[in-house]
Amino acid sequence: MGIKWRNWALPVVAPALLASGCVSAPVAPAEPSAAPSASVARPVARVCAKPAAGPAKAPAGAVTVDPAVVGDLAAKTRTSPAHTTFWLRPGKHGLGPDRFSQVVPKKGNRYLGAPGAVLDGRRTNQYAFGGDAQDVTIRHLTVQGFVAPHDEGVVNHDSADGWVIEHTKIQHNSGAGLMAGARQQVRASCLRGNGQYGMNAYKGAGQVKGLVVEGNEIVANNTDGWERRRPGCGCTGGVKFWAVDGADIRGNWVHDNRGPGLWVDTNNNDFRIEDNVLDANDGAALIYETSYNAVIRNNTIRRNNWVEGRRNAERGDNFPFATVYLSESGGEPRVPARTNKIEIYRNVLEDNWSGITLWENADRFCNSPANTSSGDCTLLVRDTDRCARPGIASAPLHADCRWRTQRVDIHHNRFVLDTSVVGCTAKCDRMAVLANYGTYPDWSPYQGDQVSEAITLKQHNRWHHNVYVGPWEFVAHDPSRVLDFGQWQSAPYQQDADSTLDPRAGG
Repeated sequence: MGIKWRNWALPVVAPALLASGCVSAPVAPAEPSAAPSASVARPVARVCAKPAAGPAKAPAGAVTVDPAVVGDLAAKTRTSPAHTTFWLRPGKHGLGPDRFSQVVPKKGNRYLGAPGAVLDGRRTNQYAFGGDAQDVTIRHLTVQGFVAPHDEGVVNHDSADGWVIEHTKIQHNSGAGLMAGARQQVRASCLRGNGQYGMNAYKGAGQVKGLVVEGNEIVANNTDGWERRRPGCGCTGGVKFWAVDGADIRGNWVHDNRGPGLWVDTNNNDFRIEDNVLDANDGAALIYETSYNAVIRNNTIRRNNWVEGRRNAERGDNFPFATVYLSESGGEPRVPARTNKIEIYRNVLEDNWSGITLWENADRFCNSPANTSSGDCTLLVRDTDRCARPGIASAPLHADCRWRTQRVDIHHNRFVLDTSVVGCTAKCDRMAVLANYGTYPDWSPYQGDQVSEAITLKQHNRWHHNVYVGPWEFVAHDPSRVLDFGQWQSAPYQQDADSTLDPRAGG
């Protein structure tokens, strides 16, 4: 799995989060009659520096856990019934010496850390909390020093359902700090400095349904540099989402990750990504790949993609590597969701390496060797074997065997670029909708420029009512077709109706 660049209801914020100061109270979004102002600063969730303190005394009925007794937490979890509350005293708590030693909660267990309570894997234990018990809560605890393998996670290792992670630091672990199950809530927590991901939202069997990620600081993950260790793995970033159906990603500060900030990859659906600050990630702020139906609104997106965008430009690549990158993703009314399109509006994008790219790889479809989500098919077909000759050459399979970039509505955003801030002279100023020339495999029914024509002119992808500040250029159909603003607005593209561009103010 993983990318190949080429080939007005208000959000509900928990009262506890508001009381902690981790997030601001939600404000009703204005009607999208104008692009937002770049001068409006969005508050950020600085929870790593200022975590909310846990209870200084054991709650009534709680089992007290002693840091001086190695393995006390795991042992007391084993001997206590379901729905037990555990209070971890201040200090550094350890597990047994075996690398598989871990805490295996029972249903409804609650783990509360006192101020200064740390569960430390001592670079020995692979997992902190595992098992399939549902409705487990972890609050006010620091979890660090675990060595989960590649693509595996430390907290909720087995992706059990209904977990709540609040006011918790999950930091300096290998692998992913956290996995995700259905109905999981991750709130006001610090996911920092983990070797691969802050969170890997992946469940081996079936989709993760109903995920909330709210008011967290997600910072400096992928410290092990997995894209360098496994080039093209598509396995890095702040958070990776796989086959998640229904997610609310709001009020987070996602910054300084070594790779993308948020990466939504393969058969995800029904995302609301709103009120986040996506800042200074090495790669794209947001990748939405081979997925469906999303609302992306009211986000502040700044200084992203400087490392990866510059690297690709310096090697002579003319692909428009973007800060918001939609790859084979679009709106699909036949997949149930809260919206039937991808709508991107009222965001501020400031001094990033390029803007938004809509891309579709003509050679990537179910059953194609070029499908990097190997073994997966679309949500409309499921059975990969159906996508073969002769059926794939005609309706409905001809359309349904592809993840299509369609029904994308980009409006009332503000795009600001000062090239002197970004430190670039070319290729950092692109907005794009394009595909490649189809060639592979030899039985593909998508050869030639039919996909380029479709994504550019026929699949209802539309920019309008945006504000551009700076020397923006536009790419349509294929990487070689670079347009100025007038050409972009004119036939046959007719993009950005009722939008404005000031080329001087951005440097």
